[in-house]
Amino acid sequence: MSPDDTPAREASEARAIALVDRYLAVRRRTEALAKPLSPEDQGAQSMPDASPVKWHRAHTAWFFETFLLTPFLPGYRVFDPAFAYLFNSYYEAVGPRQPRPLRGLITRPSADEVGAYRAHVDAAMVRLLTTAPTAEVIERLDLGLAHEEQHQELILMDLLHLFAQSPLQPAYRDAAPPERAVAGAVRYLAFEGGLVEIGDAGPGFAFDNERPRHKVHLEPYRLADRLVTNGEWLAFIEDGGYRRADLWLSDGWAVVNEQAWEGPLYWRREEGGAWSVMTLSGRRPVDPHAPVGHVSYYEAAAFAAWCGRRLPTEAEWEAAVTASEGQALRQTSDEAWQWTASPYVAYPGFKPGAGALGEYNGKFMINQMVLRGGAAESPPGHTRPSYRNFFHPAQRWAFTGVRLADDASTSDRETLQASTFLDDALAGLTAARKTLPAKYFYDAEGSRLFEAICELPEYYPTRTETALLRRIAPEIAARVMEGAALVEFGSGASTKTRLLLDAMPQLGVYVPIDISKSALDEASEALRRDYPGLIVAPLVDDFTRAVRLPAAARGRPVTGFFPGSTIGNFAPPEAEDFLRGAHELLGDGAMFVVGVDIAKSPDILVPAYDDAQGVTAAFNKNVLARINSELGGDFDLDAFDHRAVWNAEESRMEMHLVSRIDQTAHLAERDIRFEAGETIHTENSYKYAPEMFVDLARRAGWKVAARWISDSPSFGVFALAG
Repeated sequence: MSPDDTPAREASEARAIALVDRYLAVRRRTEALAKPLSPEDQGAQSMPDASPVKWHRAHTAWFFETFLLTPFLPGYRVFDPAFAYLFNSYYEAVGPRQPRPLRGLITRPSADEVGAYRAHVDAAMVRLLTTAPTAEVIERLDLGLAHEEQHQELILMDLLHLFAQSPLQPAYRDAAPPERAVAGAVRYLAFEGGLVEIGDAGPGFAFDNERPRHKVHLEPYRLADRLVTNGEWLAFIEDGGYRRADLWLSDGWAVVNEQAWEGPLYWRREEGGAWSVMTLSGRRPVDPHAPVGHVSYYEAAAFAAWCGRRLPTEAEWEAAVTASEGQALRQTSDEAWQWTASPYVAYPGFKPGAGALGEYNGKFMINQMVLRGGAAESPPGHTRPSYRNFFHPAQRWAFTGVRLADDASTSDRETLQASTFLDDALAGLTAARKTLPAKYFYDAEGSRLFEAICELPEYYPTRTETALLRRIAPEIAARVMEGAALVEFGSGASTKTRLLLDAMPQLGVYVPIDISKSALDEASEALRRDYPGLIVAPLVDDFTRAVRLPAAARGRPVTGFFPGSTIGNFAPPEAEDFLRGAHELLGDGAMFVVGVDIAKSPDILVPAYDDAQGVTAAFNKNVLARINSELGGDFDLDAFDHRAVWNAEESRMEMHLVSRIDQTAHLAERDIRFEAGETIHTENSYKYAPEMFVDLARRAGWKVAARWISDSPSFGVFALAG
């Protein structure tokens, strides 16, 4: 070997040492958990769902022997061929096995012989890991170590159940549980929902059931900031919670009566009425401030019903924990696994792996419920936000607890919108080139100002488009089916919509989508009054993010409506994304009517965005007024001028707010500094040649079914077919 090979050799040795150290650390922890136990403790099995500690120790050795040593270590000799039958858990592809309920009958090998088996496997694994292991070996090692960590928690679960059956009520550990501070009132934290991604994002290890990462739509919701306590559960018991059929799912009520549940597993009412609970530290008085544990899904759901709440879905749980990074939400992974309302099923696109290891998770995706988080007894570093634990809904011996959820209220939704507004405003105003999203123009005052702009002599788009829509409305209406839903993006006051509504008596539902609840409520009330036979189903949402129509519109033929050249507020790539998203929202077979301003002379364009009366200037400054009134900012509106410019290179009109002086404004305790002449870029309005828009729509998955172009000043309306 040449001297040049030395760094590579040292790096390889360091990797091997790290692998061996990681492997041995996990294996030693298993042995440390078993060390306080007698051979008799290790051999007993308290129920069919549990396994003896000795069996856990042997099975985890069998896993490495079967899936790593036998296929990858040349010359390896199995410790005892009979162990393949004794210590296989559920791998059908490997062969037959001892039935799970009968594992306690395996008196031989002894606990000491299992220790020798583990030492034999460990020595061979060290040889394997120090001989340039392949990527597949590393992948199986990661799985094997995670698998053993699962069994470490199972050891404690099964042991606690075993000790709870003993009249002696022995303690596994001498240390008493820590004294708990008063839990305090629970707070419900609001989350905006929307389109979120869940599932493992890598790059570290995750089980196959955590993949693939995928998108899920969530309605706004609230999640409790802590787990349900024993004290709260005692109130449930005292209120007859275990005797009220109205709180329980049907199967749960049957189990309650069949098994005579009166409280969580391991709880016992003592003389005098006080409750005690069996723990790994022996039987102790129930601590009212500690999180409740060892409850089934059925109990968790009944308690949630008693509280007037519900259990979170696993997507809500993961999205909230990821968004808060565990800081706002307490006890996410260090107290008890938390039941969710989600059945344990495959994620979209999930495919189990080939061979026996493919049986690890996929075969259990039936009749079980998902738990999220982690327990105090989970091995350190074992859990992550995407981790999916799962048990049958009646099982209670796992370290399970409860976190409640409910739907967001109207005030929560408004608070969430304000939070998003603040985030967007801070991001834009602290950037090197300051910007503000144009969508925040449109509160009630902004919508009123925009309606005033539409009446100005300089502002041609509205009168030109209105005249065009009035002429072509019958042609558009002829393409709309009986009972259809009309969905308008960014509806505002819904003024132009009336031209279509008047021409479409066959319309069944109108869905206005707008970010401003006040403007939406006002317009919806007027439409219900003027069109009493029409169902008006408003949707308060950012129309660029809406992913599901209201229930009243589902199952109907759908026509989308996006007038006013608002498509021009997006840069062309963003416009393409919007059109693609609109296609997903409206569905296959939908029609989408889109207004598009056609490129023309700056002599016409600039006055349209900088009128002589200053209405557009007030509209532009209104975004600063919103920041002041809704977010607590202190912007001086008189210290900014409105500016409109034509950017020929980008084919767009631009609106800016120009600082007249050096100044500092404040928002959310942040200093927002401006130099004289510095601008806030508030809006772009792209102007398209007709063929350019046709190409844009086609790239987004639409075909142009019809187009109408007005005389000068030219404006276009396009009917897109999905």
